[in-house]
Amino acid sequence: MKKKLFNALFFFIISVFVEGKRTNFVLLMADDLGWGQTGYYDHAILRTPNLNAMASNGLRFDRFYAGGPVCSPTRATILTGRTHDRTGVYDHGYALRKQERTLPQALREKGYATGHFGKWHLNGLRGPGVPILFKYPNGPSDFGFQKWLSVSNYFDLNPLMSREGKIEEFLGDSSEIIVKESLRFIENQVKADLPFLAVIWYGTPHSPWMALKKDEKHFQSLNSNSKAHYSELRAMDRSIGTLRSGLRKMKVEKETLLWFCSDNGGLPKIEPSTTGILRDFKGSLYEGGLRVPAVVEWPEKINDPRITSYPAGAVDIFPTIAEIADLPEKSMLYPIDGESLMPLFGEALKERSKPLVFSSRGRMAVIDNQWKLISQPLGDRRKLEMFDLSLDPSESNDLFRPNHSRAKELRSHLLAARKSISDSVKGLDYAEKKVMDQPPRIFWTEVPQYKKYFSDWKNRPEYKKRLRNEK
Repeated sequence: MKKKLFNALFFFIISVFVEGKRTNFVLLMADDLGWGQTGYYDHAILRTPNLNAMASNGLRFDRFYAGGPVCSPTRATILTGRTHDRTGVYDHGYALRKQERTLPQALREKGYATGHFGKWHLNGLRGPGVPILFKYPNGPSDFGFQKWLSVSNYFDLNPLMSREGKIEEFLGDSSEIIVKESLRFIENQVKADLPFLAVIWYGTPHSPWMALKKDEKHFQSLNSNSKAHYSELRAMDRSIGTLRSGLRKMKVEKETLLWFCSDNGGLPKIEPSTTGILRDFKGSLYEGGLRVPAVVEWPEKINDPRITSYPAGAVDIFPTIAEIADLPEKSMLYPIDGESLMPLFGEALKERSKPLVFSSRGRMAVIDNQWKLISQPLGDRRKLEMFDLSLDPSESNDLFRPNHSRAKELRSHLLAARKSISDSVKGLDYAEKKVMDQPPRIFWTEVPQYKKYFSDWKNRPEYKKRLRNEK
């Protein structure tokens, strides 16, 4: 027995020596940040010096797409590499099925330490974010996260959070809090010489908006909501600077892939506009609802900083990391809708071979390089629109004609995707060939385990409105 253990340890040490340092992964995601809300797009009032620095040192995507037009679907897409309807996360607040195979599970099996910090929103609970109870199903632990400091949904100043089931109260800006906590996690892994995955999902700039006074003073000319909204983003950008500085101090910045994006398009009724020249906002399948800011910084491999118009999305994150970390094919559940972007990190590619597919609320969209087809319910029929995004990013000129050659190709892709997604919805991708029981999509005020906290929480600003009529 001792000889077997010695041999196993010997070969493990040899393999680590041969492979060298493994790549670390940090996934950052804003909550409701619009495509137009970055300093590198010369925003009228918002400066994002730290995000700009990331972009100047890495690969900036000008055509990066969320997994869906609202938040929970994109979170499911990132963790699985699959269009969200396949996973049971049809809309915000649906639970991710435990039958799915996730990125943290795969990396954990490969020897990575895994941590989640911030918004979760994949366990079926709706309403303002509350600390996740340890035994409540479909939490971070169920999908491969060893360490987590998480809340069920959006969160703001001075939040209550759950550290693997233990409720803790924090003071300060929510973005800065979770970055500080993630750096502690990262430092522990660096000291232990372990590769890591840190998933940092901000609550910013989701409503309600609660900002620090020192940030609000920079936006005094705006109405109250817009002022607090942009102030939150200023703090979030500052936290990105703290994160990048922390990685440098630990001397792991070169072998750490840092990936930033947003979970869906920007919000309406915020001034200046959140989506720039793009049409519509969060919730829509037009570009303003799907296209989001994205930057990848990875000094070890991306040593030629540049901007790309290659169409990519949240659905590509898992396949890309799978190739980098050399994960086995069984790590992902098929069909996989994304593709690895590794080739793009080394050269300027133009044509995507695999169309991006979106399925949300009975609507569908297909993006095949510059072409986009949208199919939406219209009474008992479907409304079809087609746009050439290379000439018309604002989607103001509908080119759809039934006999148009591009329209025929895109409709073929769409119909095939609809059939495939329908099979996934039925559970045919799983070994059981059916969908197992899921937690209900409910407000946390309906969960008996939370009722004991109501009296303590009723005067907190984030819960006051929700608990007003609760006993």
